[in-house]
Amino acid sequence: MKRPVVWLASLGPAGWSKVAPATAGSALVTLVAWFLPVPSRPVFFVLLALGTLVAVWAAGEAEKDLGHDAGPIVIDEAIGQTLALLFAPHRITVFVAAFFLFRFFDIWKPLGAREIQRLPGGWGVVADDIVAGITSMLALQGLLWLQGRMGLALV
Repeated sequence: MKRPVVWLASLGPAGWSKVAPATAGSALVTLVAWFLPVPSRPVFFVLLALGTLVAVWAAGEAEKDLGHDAGPIVIDEAIGQTLALLFAPHRITVFVAAFFLFRFFDIWKPLGAREIQRLPGGWGVVADDIVAGITSMLALQGLLWLQGRMGLALV
């Protein structure tokens, strides 16, 4: 039986997906975000900060059982995908775009994300997803800006 913290770090069954557990974790977060009411910005940022601390702790604890940044640890995707959805209008095409952008940047690891994941424990597990999430959010906002500015149907 797995410790409860491992279950938390794997986002329940998402992290145990036989194929692409990180993608399953991101998909779960995107789906949940679609149905949750959007809190005020101050509440959102407090919840994000608390969620990040929980994710760092849970990932660090789960590493003790599973190894460094093991595949089933996908709680970091919850933070990164949430950041990718920050300021996103509630439209299905935008949520899908945020999902794919986050997966792209999480795999590519630009802007020092590969180096930052070398931080010890849960910090390294979560930090690269924070970089990927912020990069995704900025890219999405850029696409939305282009769409509005040029009348393009991007997302």
